[in-house]
Amino acid sequence: MEPAKKIILAVTGATGMIYVLKFLELLRDKNIEIHGIISDAGRKVLRLEMNMEHQSLPGVSRWFDCHDFTAPMASGSCHYDSMVILPCTAGTLGSIASGISGNLIHRAADVSLKERRPFLLAVRETPFNKTHLKNMMSVHDAGGIICPPMPSFYSKPQNIDEMARNFSGRICDQLGITVEGVKRWKGVDHDF
Repeated sequence: MEPAKKIILAVTGATGMIYVLKFLELLRDKNIEIHGIISDAGRKVLRLEMNMEHQSLPGVSRWFDCHDFTAPMASGSCHYDSMVILPCTAGTLGSIASGISGNLIHRAADVSLKERRPFLLAVRETPFNKTHLKNMMSVHDAGGIICPPMPSFYSKPQNIDEMARNFSGRICDQLGITVEGVKRWKGVDHDF
């Protein structure tokens, strides 16, 4: 059996905690070790939106304090296969774009970029202002993937859970993780 992939899941205080839950559910039966970091605001929003504590999220093998710069992901010498920030606040995006390591999420992001590891930010803000867009371009140019939570409707989702699951499947695609059961565009038959 192949060694487990190791990914970092960072949760910040933006709305969209249903995506975190669906992402973790998709990874449930995979050979993936998930290490989590959650900001103080992320804990509050998780309670507000999902009535959950971060320790009850399924599949995270270990949680690290957002202010613990001695955690493994603070150094490039500790290998992780990828990192996702889900959801990602505009403030977190700005810190990462500026190279500011104010907490462990920012530092782990900086390490992911410098080590050229797959790194995805599900930036949750609307509308975007010019600063947000510049920050997204800075992170993109540094090697990050900007993937705002935008559900698709061509799959005709029946409820919010299906929309969140399909978007979470797209995150898995971007991280090179194959999941079954995600609805995909297959084209349309045309008579010409």
